[in-house]
Amino acid sequence: MRHVVITGGNKGIGLALTQKFVEAGDSVQIIARDFSNQEGFDYQNHPLVICTPFDLTDLENLPGLVTSIAKIDVLINNAGMMEQITYEGYPDQQRNDSLAVNIIAPVKLIELLADKLKVPSEYTPRIVNNASIAGQIGHPDIWYGISKAGLINATKAFSKAFEGKIIVNAVAPSPVETDMLDNIPPHRQQAFLKNTITGRFATAEEVAESIHWLATESPEYINGICLDINNGSFPR
Repeated sequence: MRHVVITGGNKGIGLALTQKFVEAGDSVQIIARDFSNQEGFDYQNHPLVICTPFDLTDLENLPGLVTSIAKIDVLINNAGMMEQITYEGYPDQQRNDSLAVNIIAPVKLIELLADKLKVPSEYTPRIVNNASIAGQIGHPDIWYGISKAGLINATKAFSKAFEGKIIVNAVAPSPVETDMLDNIPPHRQQAFLKNTITGRFATAEEVAESIHWLATESPEYINGICLDINNGSFPR
């Protein structure tokens, strides 16, 4: 049984991941701001799921959060936030919250959990960061794009620092059929779809399956990479 921690594991991609792990017999600790929304899979009443309420903008109390994590084999930094705001007139508080959730909290969680991840186990410890195509293309929500680009860099930096003792990878999905899609104006959605091979958005399950593979079964030589999940919309 793997012990898995997923930020934002209560909805969208995170919920699809939670379901995949528990169906495989792994335990999951979900870290989320609240658990009021319930969609599909009833994670709150599952015996392998622990729900830990925590707002990731509360950076000062991250060390206290980490004390609630008894054992960990896999960390998935999945939580994220995006605004319908461009660079003009970006409120300071929303900028700070975006950076906290999208880049500062994930980096701090990796730092704070590194020793627990390195505790001997039958599994090689792994970290998967949910970045975004926004960190690669010059996203209109400038702070979201900056933070996701930073998360890709952090993935590569930590993989080198851990020297294979912890496997660290990331994914960079293009827009996904989750509630975050509502933050993309319709004209941008249509422009994006025209650039995909099959003319559709990714599903949460497709991204979750990719993350799950990196977190469990991918060869350990796959380390320090960012897996693009964009249906040809940003070939490189």
